[in-house]
Amino acid sequence: MSFDYYDCIKENLLRKIPPSTDKAKQSIKKSKEWLSESKKSLNGGASGSSILASYMSMFHAARSILFSDGYREKSHACIARYLEEKYVKTKKLDMKWVELLDHNREVRHDDQYNLSFFSTEEEAENALKSAEDFLNAMEGLLGSISK
Repeated sequence: MSFDYYDCIKENLLRKIPPSTDKAKQSIKKSKEWLSESKKSLNGGASGSSILASYMSMFHAARSILFSDGYREKSHACIARYLEEKYVKTKKLDMKWVELLDHNREVRHDDQYNLSFFSTEEEAENALKSAEDFLNAMEGLLGSISK
């Protein structure tokens, strides 16, 4: 099922909370920890674990924006819809970052739940690079909205 931002709000999959720069910073810290885990997994030959960790890094980096704005998610897909609505439509964020988050969420989902999907080292390397770039983009966005 495909959700847009307004579906996410209506279904209470995105809800208002008090804005928190502290939680935003903690989420960035968690993103960096997952990025480190992804590198360790990749270096250890664990492509699937690396993909999962790369996605979790992206998830927490994106989540930092929601915390800063005063939102909490109950759906991973709704994080992307939030970024799309609040930042892509206002030209503060390029759509490529939302597409990258969605793509890596889908790869993580396939790797975790699809019994016929087997990750490769190349996919894990791509996911790690995506996570590094995404984290940098979210830190930049967070810095611009925190001013």
